[in-house]
Order: sequence, then structure tokens, then C-alpha cells
Amino acid sequence: MAPKLSHRFKLILNIAFITLAILFFALLFIFKGSMNKLVSQKMKDQAGEVIQKTTAQFVDSAYNYQKNGEKFAITFLEFGTTGCIPCKKMAIVMQEIKEKNPYRVKVQFYNVLLPKSQDMMKCFGIAAIPTQVLLDASGKEVFRHTGYYSTDELEKEFQKINP
Repeated sequence: MAPKLSHRFKLILNIAFITLAILFFALLFIFKGSMNKLVSQKMKDQAGEVIQKTTAQFVDSAYNYQKNGEKFAITFLEFGTTGCIPCKKMAIVMQEIKEKNPYRVKVQFYNVLLPKSQDMMKCFGIAAIPTQVLLDASGKEVFRHTGYYSTDELEKEFQKINP
């Protein structure tokens, strides 16, 4: 009789473990947006005052078209790598956006694996890739998305920023 009880206990334990694992992953999926925001904020906080200040100055000089005289209305910053599959799909989207909006949208790619992109990544709190950040003509962040985002979806966001 004892071996049957032990077998039942193992079965119940396995079922409980599998149920908890499924529940854990479901909660991760449900709260991924909130978790991404939390991690992004932590990364921004860890960037340090000097990095935040110098990066903010760079963003202002490069992407504040009201000050620098460039004629763009929107900046599309893409944070990713050249190796991940969703990032490769976003490379196609970036090219389409450049072709459809050559004078309206400035497209800029930051490879997060390169040292020169690290400060921008920290300043913007990039926690996962690919991440798209849209800036208005004054260089202020107005939209952010993590994961693949189609050309059509981006065009809709552009219309919200500058109709």
C-alpha cells in the first residue's frame, strides 16, 4: 500500500508543478507590458546623471528639429541587433518607412550590442529588443513599442503624432 501512496504523491506533485509553471508563464505574458516598463525605468535610473545629461543633450541636438533646422516631423528610433529574427523583420519595416516618408520621418537604428549605442540604450531604458521609440519634432518621446511592429501600425502612430 505504501508504494501506491508514494506514486500518487509524486503524480500530484508533478501536476501541481506543471500547473504552477503554466500559471507563472501566463502571468508573465499578461503583465509583460508592466514588467517591461518597470525594467525600463530601472535601467534609466541606473544610467547615472552624467549619461542621462549627455545623452539628453545629444538627443536634443540631433532630433529636436525645431532647434536644429532639419525638416523632419518625427524620429523613429529602432533599438535592436542585426541577428535576432524580429529585429531582421524590423529592418524591412525601417526601409519601408524611409522610402514612404523620406522627408517626414528620420529613421535611426541603434545596435544595442555596440558600445557606441549603450548610452542611448540606457538613457531610453531599453529592456528588450526590438524596441521602437518615436520622438516628435521637439525630440520628446511620444510612443514606444517592444517587439515587431508593422509599417502600417507605425504609419497610424505617425498620424497621431503629426496628422
